[in-house]
Amino acid sequence: MTGSFKDEKVYNEKLEKESSSDKAGEESNWQKVNPFYSSPSEYVPPVERRLLRKLDNRLLPLTCLLYLFAYLDRTNLGNARLQGLPKDLLGGDPTGKRFDWVNSAFFFSYILCQVPATVIMKLFRPRIWIGCVAIGWSICSVLMSSSFNFAGIMVARVGLGVFEAGFGPAIPIYLSLFYTKSELGLRMAYWFGFAAVAGAFGGLIAFGVQHADLSGPLHGHNWKLLFIVEGLPAFILGVVTLFLLPDRPESTSFLKDGPERDLAIERANRGTAADVGHTVKKEHIKLALTDWKVYLGGVIYFGLNAALASISAFLPTIITTFGFTNANAQLLTVPPYACAAIVLTVTAWISDRLQSRGIACAISSTVAGIGYILLLTVPDKVGVRYLGVFFITSGTYTHIGVIIAWFAHNLGSETKKSTGIPMFMAIGQCGSILGSHLFPSIEGPRYIKGFGVSCALQFLAVVCAVILTIYFRYENKRRDRIYGRVDPNERVDTRELADQAPNFRYLP
Repeated sequence: MTGSFKDEKVYNEKLEKESSSDKAGEESNWQKVNPFYSSPSEYVPPVERRLLRKLDNRLLPLTCLLYLFAYLDRTNLGNARLQGLPKDLLGGDPTGKRFDWVNSAFFFSYILCQVPATVIMKLFRPRIWIGCVAIGWSICSVLMSSSFNFAGIMVARVGLGVFEAGFGPAIPIYLSLFYTKSELGLRMAYWFGFAAVAGAFGGLIAFGVQHADLSGPLHGHNWKLLFIVEGLPAFILGVVTLFLLPDRPESTSFLKDGPERDLAIERANRGTAADVGHTVKKEHIKLALTDWKVYLGGVIYFGLNAALASISAFLPTIITTFGFTNANAQLLTVPPYACAAIVLTVTAWISDRLQSRGIACAISSTVAGIGYILLLTVPDKVGVRYLGVFFITSGTYTHIGVIIAWFAHNLGSETKKSTGIPMFMAIGQCGSILGSHLFPSIEGPRYIKGFGVSCALQFLAVVCAVILTIYFRYENKRRDRIYGRVDPNERVDTRELADQAPNFRYLP
């Protein structure tokens, strides 16, 4: 919904009187009757607004909280590094290379398992699949606290990647079953925004844990408490998910049979055609594997994740190079992440409103690139360097949140999404492996190589985003010329040709 009105009853009575007029007259009278909407297509009937609130109240809290703790569990190594983990498990790790491998171990299993896990997910009820993978990664996270050597924590990190691979790419596909393309961007921003919230929240938790006076087996090993405190909530949320997360619109008991369920199914088919039941279309897997757009999206995601992984693992360490203590560095990670969450939400709302995502992606990476330039060129001014951190976090998190929503629509069918989204994410997570090795301790405090490579990858992402948005706009105009204009909300049968269906239109 993009507006509001004061007196719904009077408004609806007036709207009914105008229903017999021709289209041009309807547009004109609409604005006279209700100045809060620019066109009839923006009006959302009361029954649909109630359904949307119902969906938001059930889907968003669970999925967002799950991502909060998923992201905490994959990124808390950066905080644990300042709490003695290298000394206890990695033999001191004077070069920082062992820590880099522990950090990147997660991404190896995460990359390998993403595509098969997301395709297989379609054969299970969403609540069962998502609940079980949450319980799995929670157990692996807590087990990290029991590690006593390099091999032990490597195994736990690999297990963490296996289970989280079944969660991250699954959520955009799951949410696309319930939200239209004009609603999905903002909901994806809420969801991915919790990655930024996790960064802020993780800094606060790490600050408190670092000052905890522990006794017994945890004495002197505060990093172990950190893994336990941040790992256990996902287990509880996983159990809750098994019972409360709705299944597909056509089968969940969360929706009432009759008009409510029919409306939810109709919404799932706006601009596309949703699958029915737990099915996998093999031909659409091949379409995704041969689609150049997926690979170009992977190039974008590669650069973004190189930045994201390095930010997540090394931001506390980078801030210590500004002259702050370890404890204060933990605390100073909070404001940049909080800012990133706000910028992402606002940008996603605007991209939903304009029904355009490519330009938002390009601007976001430009901002992040400028942040890296500040860190490279201003070595002595702490305030300017800290501002650069704000630019990097805001630009990187915003671009990732928007591009996920971008591809959640533009691949057309559910099976192609289930293959294409984890494909470009898997390519992108190779950037996370690179990012895990960009900031070895021996290159501090300037970290010129790390900042320089990350900066270049951000501007490469800008170029690729511009190419994609130009192509999508060109292709939409070409199809309009050949097949005629289409109602953006009409049902388009994508079950055979996916996004190549004549009446399908891309979100540019």
